Amino acid sequence: MLYKYERWFLVLLVLGALFIATAAYFIAKGLIRPVIALSATAKQITRTRDYTQQVRVDREDEIGQLSDAFNTMIRGMDSALGEITALNKEIEDTQREVVFTMGSIGESRSKETGNHVRRVAEYSKLLALYYGLAEEEAEMLKQASPMHDIGKVAIPDAILNKPGRFDDEERRIMDTHAELGYDMLKHSQRPLLQTAAIVAYEHHEKWDGSGYPRGLKEEQIHIYGRITALADVFDALGSDRVYKKAWTDEKIFALFKEERGKHFDPGLIDIFFAHLDEFLAIRERLRDVSAD
Repeated sequence: MLYKYERWFLVLLVLGALFIATAAYFIAKGLIRPVIALSATAKQITRTRDYTQQVRVDREDEIGQLSDAFNTMIRGMDSALGEITALNKEIEDTQREVVFTMGSIGESRSKETGNHVRRVAEYSKLLALYYGLAEEEAEMLKQASPMHDIGKVAIPDAILNKPGRFDDEERRIMDTHAELGYDMLKHSQRPLLQTAAIVAYEHHEKWDGSGYPRGLKEEQIHIYGRITALADVFDALGSDRVYKKAWTDEKIFALFKEERGKHFDPGLIDIFFAHLDEFLAIRERLRDVSAD
């Protein structure tokens, strides 16, 4: 008889254990599932940087409160990220405006007013794109190229605006503007101003090594300097200056062909003539308006 009761007791014990295990499984499953959802959403946000995602857990207990807190935190991060992005854009826009204004100051001191720096910027980007630079890098060069003559702010007006040819000492002083511009910009950690420093320093170097300030040649000259050199000379030759009248297109084109592989990167000269209509369209669109 005792053995019979023991057997029933063991059966009940096993059934009870199974019931408890089954209940524990479903309870644990109900607790773990929302935690897994939280973890998966967090990983998704980390991977995609999409802070608009939310966890949906329909519970009133601590798990539900945790989910609500998580969603609130993500909404806050999304809002903060939007504010940071807007602030960064404002800083970048302000930086570009300052760079352009400084470039305009350098030009205006030598009476090279009007749209010169705008045209040089557009020519530079067009050359950069056809040369094969990425859109972002070409745009950076466009924004930096107006600073190519910033060093002229340190050159005396009497030299800048002299209508005739420079004597040897005046030429020596004038030629220092490339290094002066570089010295003004070289300590900046901003990519835009670092690009501008290169442009200021190297846009008077020549492909054959006869330029200044360092006598660099061929690909020793940074592509930014080679591009800006061509863009600047094209616009300068076609514009009235205190020391000369604007050249005709025929005369400019003849010089460019002659200076291919001498003053200018031959590959860039080829790009210029291959897309000449686009350069002339930029010049027409940004033509200086007479004050008369």
